[in-house]
Amino acid sequence: AIKTCNLALEAADQYYVPVNKTWRLNERMYGGLTGAHRPPEERGPLQVQIWRRSFDIPPPALEKENKYHPCHEAKYADLDPKDLPDTECLKDTIARVMPYWEETIAPALKAGKTVFVAAHGNSIRAIVKMIEGLSDDVIPGLEIPTGTPLVYELDKDLKPLPTSLAVEPLKFGRYLGDAEKIRAAAEAVKNQTKVG
Repeated sequence: AIKTCNLALEAADQYYVPVNKTWRLNERMYGGLTGAHRPPEERGPLQVQIWRRSFDIPPPALEKENKYHPCHEAKYADLDPKDLPDTECLKDTIARVMPYWEETIAPALKAGKTVFVAAHGNSIRAIVKMIEGLSDDVIPGLEIPTGTPLVYELDKDLKPLPTSLAVEPLKFGRYLGDAEKIRAAAEAVKNQTKVG
């Protein structure tokens, strides 16, 4: 996400704009699935798919002693240890992302600024769920194509403006680029968790 942000700013000749980095936009924490310390096949492919794609069922927690736990990473040294998840489901990721939306992104938008968010599939999914008003049963199936800009135009109250270019289940967001390539990219993301 950091490299994507840098590339986009370079391409737009916008290196001078302020950049905020936050752990709140990190990809979700896959708990005991992190680091492939135990092959997913041992747990059963259907169970792994449930953990990866359900809204509110997280994988088993990752022990803090595990070398892959985020508490061992220098970039989180200043973070309160209680804020570092041992595992997350999409519901947990949404709860982590939304304070950043409310405290940083929304005020910037209300001030008339254009905000570019470079993040990960599940943290982007959290923001999209809120903007689009997608239900808990629809949002896990939303595939966010990697590296494809998703644009929202919002009114002064941060309500999304409809567009005929939205791809279901979206009603307000539009992807930039070739529609067929975007569909193929979304399908590739979907196939990463396909069983059988």
